[in-house]
Amino acid sequence: ELGKRAPRWIRDNEVTMCMKCKEPFNALTRRRHHCRACGHVVCWKCSDYKAHLEYDGNKLNKVCKDCYHVIIGCTDSEEKKRKGILEIESAEVSGNSVICSFLQYMEKSKPWQKAWCVIPKQEALVLYMYGAPQDVKALATIPLLGYTVDDTPKSSDLPHSFKLTQSKSVHSFAADNEELKQKWLKVIHLAVKGETPECQNELQVN
Repeated sequence: ELGKRAPRWIRDNEVTMCMKCKEPFNALTRRRHHCRACGHVVCWKCSDYKAHLEYDGNKLNKVCKDCYHVIIGCTDSEEKKRKGILEIESAEVSGNSVICSFLQYMEKSKPWQKAWCVIPKQEALVLYMYGAPQDVKALATIPLLGYTVDDTPKSSDLPHSFKLTQSKSVHSFAADNEELKQKWLKVIHLAVKGETPECQNELQVN
């Protein structure tokens, strides 16, 4: 369907990095552009291609490198590199997750920052953190097994916060409300023991 139908445009505020080369956007050097074929948000380097698109009366439109190769029928001979653990697209894991939402995150004495957090079904013991829901690369991952959960916020913390600690490693999170915090804690309490929600259901059935 590429080029035959108008794509769904990913909104600018849904990404913090180019969806092709993964370079972070910033106000000075990396303006956001949309590929007219797939709707992805890309930087100027990755949108420097043009192809005739059927849905737009075969006019020449700006497209990303990947779509350009598909539309003109040229195959990229390079083998696609195996994706690293952080290079799993947020949309890919969010659509098949145990839980996902925005949480505030703080590490050590750095200020609180908003992160899109996901625990995917296929890796229910790992927490992925993204800058935005459509980012193509995670900022960090936390393997939850063996962490201790502290869900009583101190006076200096945000109200609906909880901490994950393991030896010297401390990760602080805060949800927007108590209900969301409890949903996350339910999944995390299982993950730190090496269990998944499915596992728990099977135990209850048995």
